[in-house]
Amino acid sequence: MGDCGIFLGMKSAILSKKRNAKSEGNMFRGVNAINIDAKGRIIMPTRYRESLKGDNGHIVITIDTEERCLLLYPFTAWEAIENKLTALPSFNSKARRIQRLLIGHATECELDKSGRILLPHLLREYAGLTKIAVLVGQGQKFELWDDALWQARREEWLSEESLLDDAQLPDELKSLSL
Repeated sequence: MGDCGIFLGMKSAILSKKRNAKSEGNMFRGVNAINIDAKGRIIMPTRYRESLKGDNGHIVITIDTEERCLLLYPFTAWEAIENKLTALPSFNSKARRIQRLLIGHATECELDKSGRILLPHLLREYAGLTKIAVLVGQGQKFELWDDALWQARREEWLSEESLLDDAQLPDELKSLSL
């Protein structure tokens, strides 16, 4: 291999590292109403697709253990979480519960050329997803909700008076200014 081959190999490695770093630093924001087609696919909004290309369009979908929604992670973000989950002690029943639910339901999916993701049937069933869903950016991941459930939960959260109760807020939120 000549100097050109070595240079191209180094350039490829550098681009790969940049892509992975870019993917790990994604901040997904916003609420998006999306449709689920008859085959159970969603179309990822265009503004997120470029960020997901850093993982070659690979996404891991799992369940939320506290709400009836799905969590969608870029592959590299999921790998970091999965490593932490698998490091938890297996003899701790609460740790095993989380491992079973999150890792057990984790399914690797891929964006197709049209920006669509096929949602596995069991995961759609868990979240009650039918025709209209809501994709909510949550920093390094997305939540995918059934539209009616999202509307109901959002109204509950907005009406909760305890949101302003300083005694229940983590210290990090007490100093946050919006």
